[in-house]
Amino acid sequence: MRSSARNRLPGTVQSVKLGGIMAQIDIAVGDHRVTGVITREAAEELELKEGDAVVAVIKATEVMVEKSGPEGDS
Repeated sequence: MRSSARNRLPGTVQSVKLGGIMAQIDIAVGDHRVTGVITREAAEELELKEGDAVVAVIKATEVMVEKSGPEGDS
């Protein structure tokens, strides 16, 4: 499959949590975890299950980073 997205992280599905409309997919990427939220329909069409090899494709217009000060304020 071809895509314009350049942030592609191969990993392994750790868990699939199906909700009424949405599904939460936790993916192990090395020592890190990426969590994606997709439609339940998409998760079912992909037949996602624990242990599946997948690629987390990240297409975002921005990434925000926040750090609290020494007293815990922003």
